[in-house]
Amino acid sequence: MLGDLSADAFLQEYWQKKPLLIRDALANYTSPISAEELAGLALEAEVESRLVEFQGADWSLKHGPFTENDFLTLPERDWTLLVQGVDLWVPEVQELLAQFTFLPPWRLDDVMISFACPGGSVGPHFDQYDVFLLQVEGQRRWQIGPECSRETALRDDSPLRILKEFNVREEWLLEPGDMLYLPPGVAHWGVAETECLTYSIGFRSPSIADMLGDLSVELMTQGYDEHYRDPALTPAMASSNIDQAFIDQAKQQLWQAINDDDLISDWFARFMTATKYPELEEMTEEERHATIRGRRYFNGDSVDESFGPR
Repeated sequence: MLGDLSADAFLQEYWQKKPLLIRDALANYTSPISAEELAGLALEAEVESRLVEFQGADWSLKHGPFTENDFLTLPERDWTLLVQGVDLWVPEVQELLAQFTFLPPWRLDDVMISFACPGGSVGPHFDQYDVFLLQVEGQRRWQIGPECSRETALRDDSPLRILKEFNVREEWLLEPGDMLYLPPGVAHWGVAETECLTYSIGFRSPSIADMLGDLSVELMTQGYDEHYRDPALTPAMASSNIDQAFIDQAKQQLWQAINDDDLISDWFARFMTATKYPELEEMTEEERHATIRGRRYFNGDSVDESFGPR
């Protein structure tokens, strides 16, 4: 799947470093789910889905679940349907993950599938996670920009995280079977040239703030009850300005709280393997597949004429 690259070479040269285009990564791959079936999934309340339309110079965003009428009233171009976690609902999509055994399985987030009409896009943006973008049907043009950070300016008039400026550095047209790897922080913009299906295999990357927040809950759950104590004081430190010694003391006490290998290893394992959709925890994999199997199709002949590859 990595073309001429070995897994070692990919991890050393590209992983979390720079983009990589792989032609014919999975040349003979056939999508186990059609555009109509994907839209059918988006009708379900248990499935996370979004609909993005590009109108003039603006993007609009709607969250599912949707109705059949939502799709029947869409224009012929400039929109994208995105469905998260399809690997949870369709076992044949989950089988695709066997191609990524060179990466820790607990780093995987989900497989998102998008269907886009010509001109469909979610705009120029950047993500904070690693993603493999597998073109399964149709053509999509990808433009790659510079690395971004939290200081990168975003448009304030959009519900999406659209970049205020986008400078193209590389550009590729992906055909079925081609795959693009993007590391975190790289600006990119994918626009459908034809009606297309794109699989996004994403790898979770929680923020350090989220990790610290969850770890603090873990400490409280375990009954950690140490309290702040002052450093050695002098009369000169009785000032409205906080002396550096207090800062150093706080850092030392915080470090002491987390400087525990057993604590961190146990917490990190549970944190990084926690399910993305906790409301589905009570359902087994077989129950999820059975729940959706009979309900992920549109009803009525009219939809076949109005939605999906034509």
